[in-house]
Amino acid sequence: MNDFNLKGYLAERKQMVDAALERLFPVPAGLEKSVLEASRYSLFAGGKRLRPILCLAAAEVVGGTPESILPAACALEMIHTYSLIHDDLPAMDNDDFRRGKPTCHKAFGEAIAILAGDALLTEAFGFIAEGQMQKDFPADKLLKVIGIVVKASGYRGMVGGQVIDLESENQAVDVATVEYMHIHKTGALLSASLEVGALLGGGTEEQIAILTRYGQHFGLAFQITDDILDIEGDAALMGKTPGSDIAKNKKTYPVLLGMTRSKEAALAHVKGAMEALSNFDEKADPLRAIAQYLLVRKA
Repeated sequence: MNDFNLKGYLAERKQMVDAALERLFPVPAGLEKSVLEASRYSLFAGGKRLRPILCLAAAEVVGGTPESILPAACALEMIHTYSLIHDDLPAMDNDDFRRGKPTCHKAFGEAIAILAGDALLTEAFGFIAEGQMQKDFPADKLLKVIGIVVKASGYRGMVGGQVIDLESENQAVDVATVEYMHIHKTGALLSASLEVGALLGGGTEEQIAILTRYGQHFGLAFQITDDILDIEGDAALMGKTPGSDIAKNKKTYPVLLGMTRSKEAALAHVKGAMEALSNFDEKADPLRAIAQYLLVRKA
């Protein structure tokens, strides 16, 4: 574990995902060209590809082949990207920059940005249900994957969490509410990435449950450290200006608990993620390293 090259692993897997997205996502052409250009603008804006990488890593842990599930992994990134496009809109978080570039609505206008997000979301389910996935996996397994992703990305997951986030801005909320919001807004799709990878990789029910539990801890640790970075982060590394959460009266762990207790909470969830992997062999080292990296990440 100590010798694991996380930087090299993440770079190699990001390249794999980027190549698959480039190959699979439609090239701008025809009368729909503008919405495809906007979709690609955000899809290839420099994301870390964390969700698809977690998906591929989970498949490997249970003995699966990463290449065989790339379309599903790409679908998770497309859903994540759609959520960012919509989150940045004036009606939501009203952000001008994302990953150091003008947000989609700043570059293409609000209407096209909304439609670009819609296109990414709907096309994602085509990636799971059609093409090579349909040839390589039985229909009942693909239906399970679709059900997992629907729950994680819809009102029971990411969308529901965003609603709580918006409605909490000018309200007094407790830590339990913030945790519930984080579990749904951020954690649900991260956890689903692990669950989808383990399922498509051929994992047992127990293995899938363990990797899903890892994902739940990972999701909370990720969001808490994200909240911390909004206060302590470097704008040049983050691609956005720190302090935006406080300026918008967002309810975050540091706002409610302070920095010291927030860092303690992040550490506790990283430990929980590591403990979930205790019975896996070295194939789980990428997941171990990614979880530990949360505590030192700068962006």
